[in-house]
Amino acid sequence: MLIDDVDRYIELRRSLGFKLAETARHLTAFARYAVDRGDTHVRRETAIAWAASVSSTPRSHQRRLRVIALFARFLHAEDRAHEVPPHHPNRSPATRPVPYIYTPQELARMLDVAGNLRRQKPSPLRRHIYVMLIGLLASTGLRISEALNLRLDDLLPDGVLHIRQTKFNKSRFVPMHPSVAEALQAYLAIRRRFAGMDDHVFLSVDAKPMRPGTVRGNFYMILRKAGVGQDRSRRPRIHDLRHTFATRVLEQCAMRRDDVARDFVALSTYLGHADIRHTYWYLEATPDLMADIAGAAEALIAGEVA
Repeated sequence: MLIDDVDRYIELRRSLGFKLAETARHLTAFARYAVDRGDTHVRRETAIAWAASVSSTPRSHQRRLRVIALFARFLHAEDRAHEVPPHHPNRSPATRPVPYIYTPQELARMLDVAGNLRRQKPSPLRRHIYVMLIGLLASTGLRISEALNLRLDDLLPDGVLHIRQTKFNKSRFVPMHPSVAEALQAYLAIRRRFAGMDDHVFLSVDAKPMRPGTVRGNFYMILRKAGVGQDRSRRPRIHDLRHTFATRVLEQCAMRRDDVARDFVALSTYLGHADIRHTYWYLEATPDLMADIAGAAEALIAGEVA
């Protein structure tokens, strides 16, 4: 049965180190849809119909078809009655959106707005949470998921964060600037007065882990009140705090090629990138960065730098 095949496929790939949370949701939904149509095997027609019914954009449509195609190939190796849907594997990948780079003045206004948020019962922590969260993301380049998943035990001595098993199943240590570590300790002192038994660093109004959707909604409200990026067709995102951190670090790179190579490797490790090419993208996306850094980075990618 297709639903059992999905479970088997996901279990196998997770045993190889993949997380596949989104893939599992998509494949489970597709399998239920196919079974309701009376299918016992993956059918191209069913896959295309399901992807069209749940996709809001051509990109998401192709992404879902690709998930099904990989699953169908796995099953096709065992039973050739399974059909692999078209998913345009040779199509050029979609370009990543140009990041919004926050200025220091914009970040200051955002923190000021966050610090004046209205208190919500039963959470007197709201303003403290968003000041700390925005400040932490801007000063460390953490992914929002990494920040929201932080536990108290992940706060190590000497201002170091232990980021556990996040994207690409990698863990890493992230040192904070002393001023950030001091601000975090001040936040924790306030948190201890109101928090319950949950050990997440950031908690919602019901003293449970914060939901990304709730954080994004409040973040957009903060942007609006701070007057940040309101004249753009695509509004700035909370993930752009990570882009801003990486860009500011690269702007401070030394000019010598060997130093640039060292700084790039250090930044890639700090950000938790699986491939240094993901770090190099910040130069491509921000053309006003220094040309000498870009040239040295290209040499590093090509293997010309030791």
